[in-house]
Amino acid sequence: MKDLDELALAMPEATKEIDDGRPVYNVHGKMFCFHRGPRKDAVDAETGERLTDVLAFRVADLGVKELLLSDARGIYFTTPHWNGYPAVLVRIPDLARLDRDELRDLVEEAWLTRAQKRLAKAWLAERATE
Repeated sequence: MKDLDELALAMPEATKEIDDGRPVYNVHGKMFCFHRGPRKDAVDAETGERLTDVLAFRVADLGVKELLLSDARGIYFTTPHWNGYPAVLVRIPDLARLDRDELRDLVEEAWLTRAQKRLAKAWLAERATE
């Protein structure tokens, strides 16, 4: 979570709020990543308990979502609640299975889906010159 916090807050104009003890990362008031509360559609397969450690990341479109869901490592998942919505879910313990570059890509992609077009364009242009 420390890496997630650092990477998310490194994005231009990103902010962090705490909602019921869970972090929510926004850009201009729009969530791009958040720790969601327990829901009846996300349960532990072994215990049947509602998952309390789920992060939601916005993605560019449903094609990107399907690509991430097809990852053989099983890190990314979805639930019926998220059908047709461009986002993937990740359990917090599974963040350790992502290398820092992969987590950075996930955060940056999520941020790009919610940032204002002018801000996103400027950020992308700056990166292209690095």
